[in-house]
Amino acid sequence: MIPQAILPIVLLAMSNVFMTFAWYGHLKFTSKPLWLVVIVSWGIAFFEYCLAVPANRYGAAVYSPAELKTIQEVITLMVFAGFSATYLGEPLSINQWVGFAFIALGAFFIFKAPL
Repeated sequence: MIPQAILPIVLLAMSNVFMTFAWYGHLKFTSKPLWLVVIVSWGIAFFEYCLAVPANRYGAAVYSPAELKTIQEVITLMVFAGFSATYLGEPLSINQWVGFAFIALGAFFIFKAPL
């Protein structure tokens, strides 16, 4: 079995892959009607919710809500960075990496004991 502290992270990572495709995957299909990509995106997002909701339910036993949200945001950035470079063919710029680094620094303070 997956340890209780790791399970929500795994589920959040999987859910973020679905959500990234739901939010940004349609950018490669700009000729398709907007109503169609909205419906397809909703369908993809359903599977994201099927993973994210249990991730937060299980994660609440180990992490605070602020910690869960921070984990989710950091995972989102990691998934998006890979998605942007591989699927969209748009690697992140140095400015974007610096911005993500500042967000990671913020995440560090969320998990650090009180100052």
